[in-house]
Parts: sequence; structure tokens; C-alpha cells
Amino acid sequence: MKIIIIGAGQVGATLAENLANEDNDITVIDTDLNRLRELQDRLDIQTVQGSGSHPDVLDQAGCNDADLLIAVSNQDETNMIACQIAYTLFKTPTKIGRIRSNAYSKYPKIFADTALPMDVRISPEKEVTKHLSRLIRYPGALQVMEFAEGKVQLVVVRAEKGGPLIDRPISYLREHMPSIQTRIAAIYRNGQSIKPDGNTHIHANDEVFFLAAQRDVMDVMSELRPLDTPYRRIIIAGGGNIGERLAQSLEKEYRVKIIERDPERCRYLSENLDNTIVLNGDASKQELLLEENIESTDVFCAITNNDEANIMSSMLAKVLGVRTVMTIINNPAYVDIVQEGMIDIAVSPQHTTISSLLSFIRRGDVVNVHSMRKGAAEALEAVAHGDYRSSKVVGRSIAQIHLPEGATIGAIVRGDEVILATGDVMIQAEDHVIIFVSNKKQIPAVEQLFQVGLSFF
Repeated sequence: MKIIIIGAGQVGATLAENLANEDNDITVIDTDLNRLRELQDRLDIQTVQGSGSHPDVLDQAGCNDADLLIAVSNQDETNMIACQIAYTLFKTPTKIGRIRSNAYSKYPKIFADTALPMDVRISPEKEVTKHLSRLIRYPGALQVMEFAEGKVQLVVVRAEKGGPLIDRPISYLREHMPSIQTRIAAIYRNGQSIKPDGNTHIHANDEVFFLAAQRDVMDVMSELRPLDTPYRRIIIAGGGNIGERLAQSLEKEYRVKIIERDPERCRYLSENLDNTIVLNGDASKQELLLEENIESTDVFCAITNNDEANIMSSMLAKVLGVRTVMTIINNPAYVDIVQEGMIDIAVSPQHTTISSLLSFIRRGDVVNVHSMRKGAAEALEAVAHGDYRSSKVVGRSIAQIHLPEGATIGAIVRGDEVILATGDVMIQAEDHVIIFVSNKKQIPAVEQLFQVGLSFF
């Protein structure tokens, strides 16, 4: 696939890195020559210096025969004009644009073909907000991913002593909770992937990936670790777009406070949020955190635009007694370092955003993709089409499907029915199949399974 990426910032660079090793022809456009040189030194890609909203730059990048344009510069206007020119001059089939400002997002009609044609709009702020909201609703989870419009969830937890399944085989879960349907899709032990079966034992500190219907998630988590009490009190450090969105999503169910330095922004937030307490101050000041009873706070979310400020305020909050710390980290080099210390969960906006993009890049009818473990693994939701002759999966049991090594079918969604995968389950046309792939190099083989042969037509 020929892909043009506009913007060599954190999102664009991470996206290029993820796609460059997948047999794609990648060209990155940016005005910053140093960024482009750094990318070209370590990736097998083409680069073009210039503005992505200029027709001659898009022409130089090969937009006339590109399959996909992804405009993820820091300027909404550049992204919108780039999509307009790609549509008008080059007839680019698919155009994806990053839109950060709510001022544009409130009026979706402007992105129609008759105005500013953009097939897909992505918002890193929106994706990060959803990610944080799910983590807050499932205390103890490291990651929560939704499939089939929320009917099925893939949850990542770290197994701890005290969970009934610790040091027992996975088959014990069905004996202990016969009414709960779940499928353990993968286990990572000391950083190494283990493909689980019924005889596999769960050990403390294992990173466990399991699939379950939404209503059963907490029951399954209780088998892997002692359940945390639900969160109630939330402090958000940073009142920018993400802080505002997160407060809006939580304030009806939780007691929420925002700490924001800018007095004008505080005034805006206090006028636009209904049940959130807005505080003007510096979240890295010990006196302020103590005044706000940080020791009885359940979650401290540091989500400013400054990594260092987020890290320092989070570490201070943890020392002062907050229960759980969640921190946005833009620099990928920091993520592993901080999660080994006092910060419970580090969230990378780039990887969160990339998950929302991958479903438009994957071949076959892939409707949902979640990138995990810094892009090394993926979980995807693919729709099965065709019949026994034209498809490699339809009309076959899961045991008959030749999955590549490291790939596991975890669940099937058929209408409103959730079917946890076992070897004898038959896949039917239009089933939504949820697959976990521990080795990203196997993604093309999985894509081929869900591509319909010519006999279907």
C-alpha cells in the first residue's frame, strides 16, 4: 500500500515506524528537515520537505497514485486543506485527518465531500480520554480494549498473589466459574509471549490478556488478582483538551477535581463543567496536594503537555499517598522507565492514536484494531465474508483454520451473541472474529485469511 503521512511529529513518526516494516511504501512530509533526516536514517521510507497543504509538495510525494493520505500535523487547518487537495487534484481514495479543536469537531458537515472531504477524522485527545476512562472504570487493569461496539472487551491485568487462579492451570477457571465465559488470549512472562492452553499455569506477575463479555470482566479479574475497591475521587492535573474531556466523561459518576495553572482556562472550565471542582494552581506543589487531601484520592491523572511536569507531579502524588497514578508520556523513551518506578500506568498518546488508524490500513474487512506492547502485538476484529469456496475461514471450525504462529482466535460476535472460541466453533459469513496476534510480523498472514477469493464475485 502506498501511504503518505503529513507531519513528522510524535504521532506521524510513530505511525511511520509501525508501518514501514509491513511492506508499505511510506512517504513522510514535514517542514522540519532535521526531523525528516532523523526518520530516514532509521527507517526505509521516503521524505519530502515542505507544507503538506501545498499541491506541488503533495505531487512530489506521489499523491497521484497514493492509496491513503494520513494528515497528522499539529495544525488542523493544514490537515484539512491537505485532504481537500488530495481529493480535488489527485482523487486519493482514502483521506484521514487529525482534528484537535472542538470548534471543528462540533460541525461534522464541513467534512463532507462537498466541503472539506475527509473520510476519517481522528482526535488523539478523544482517544486518550476513552483510554483513561476505561482504566478508571476497571481498577487494576493495565489496558482495556473494546470490540464489537463494546460487546466484548480485551483486558490486560498483572496477576497477583491472592487470585484464585494463581499457580493453577487455566482449565481451573471453567471449573471454578462455570457460568462465566472467558478466553485467555495471551500471557507474557518476563517479557516473553506464552501461547496458553488449558494446562498452562498462571504465575504471579504474569501479564494476562483475556477476552470476556463486558458484564463478566470484573469477575474474571477477581480470579487473577484481589479486586481493588472502585475508584471514587479523581484529581486531574492539567485542564487542556484532554483534561476537559476526561472531566466531562467522569463527573456524573465520580468526584472530580481539575488543577490548572492558567486563570483564564480555569474560568472557562468552571463555566463549562457541571460537577467538577476547578482549582487554580500548580499540581507539583506539595501544599496544594495536601490541602486537597491527596492521601484519600483514588486516582491522580497527570495530563499536561509537559512530560517532565507530569512525571514529577505524579511521583509527588504517589509519595503523598494517592492510590493510583496515571500519567501521559509523549516521549516513548520515558514510558518503560517511569512504569518501573512509582507511576502505575503510563499512557502514550501516539500508540493510543495509532490503534484508531490501523483499521483503515489493514487489508481485508478489519473494523477494529488495538496496538499493544509498544506496537509489537495487535488485537483485531475482522469480518468474515464469502462462503466455503471463496473464504479461508467461513464454513470451517476454528481448529481447521491455519492460523500463523502467535495468532489466537479469542471470540466471535454473531449479531448480539458473543461466542468464546473453542476448536469446534464454526465460523459463519458476517461473523466478527477477534484475533490476538503476539508477533506483528504475522499480521499479513492473518489479513490473507480474511480476504475473499475471486469465486465470491
